[in-house]
Amino acid sequence: MQKVRLKHLLAIRWFHWVNFPVLFLMIWSGFLIYWANDVYHIAGFHFFPAWVYNLLHMNYRLADGMALHFFFMWFFVLNGIAYVSYTIISGEWRYLVPQSLSAFRDAWHVMLYDVGLRRELPPQEKYNAAQQISYTGIVAMGIGSFLTGLAIYKPIQLAWLTWLFGGYEFARLIHFSLTIGYLLFFLVHVAQVIRAGWRNFQSMITGLELEPPSEAAHE
Repeated sequence: MQKVRLKHLLAIRWFHWVNFPVLFLMIWSGFLIYWANDVYHIAGFHFFPAWVYNLLHMNYRLADGMALHFFFMWFFVLNGIAYVSYTIISGEWRYLVPQSLSAFRDAWHVMLYDVGLRRELPPQEKYNAAQQISYTGIVAMGIGSFLTGLAIYKPIQLAWLTWLFGGYEFARLIHFSLTIGYLLFFLVHVAQVIRAGWRNFQSMITGLELEPPSEAAHE
C-alpha cells in the first residue's frame, strides 16, 4: 500500500503560485514600456517586430505599462522578500541552495539524463542539483531585476546605483536580458513539469505526494 507524504510546505506553494501571475504581469507591462524604445536586435532583427506589438495590442500603451509595472513591482519584491526570509528561518534553504561545487557537475549529469544521454540520475535529496542551481539563480535574477529597474527608473536620484551597473544603457540591457532569462526559465520549467508527470504537478498544488512503489516496498 502506497503512503502519502508531504513534499511541499504550504508557504513554499503559496510563494510559488503568487509569483507566477505577478512575474507574468511584470514581463507583460515591461514589454509595453519597451515598445517606446525598442533598441535591441541581433543582426538587424528586432526581438519584437512591429506586427507583434500590433497583434498583442502592445503599441501606444507606454503609460499603461509604466503604471502596471511599478504597481506590481511591489508585489514581486514583497513576495520575494517573504520567500527568501521563510526559507532562511525554516531551514528550507538547505534543500534549495547548492551545497558544494560538485553540484555543477551533478547538474550537468541531470541535464544528460533529461535528454536521454545518461541512464541514472545523480544522488539527490528533495531537489536535484540542476533544480538547486536554477532556484538559487532565479532569486539572484530577481534581485538583479529590482536593482537594475531602480537604476533605470531613477538614474539621476540613484546615480550611484546606475553607475554600479555600468551606466543607464548597460543597466537597461541587463534588465532586458534578465527578462529574457525569465522566459527561458519558464519554458524549461514547464517542460520539466510535463516530463515529471501529473504526480509532481499535483504535489505543488496539494503539497502531498504518493511514495513511489519501490520506496513503499522498501519500507
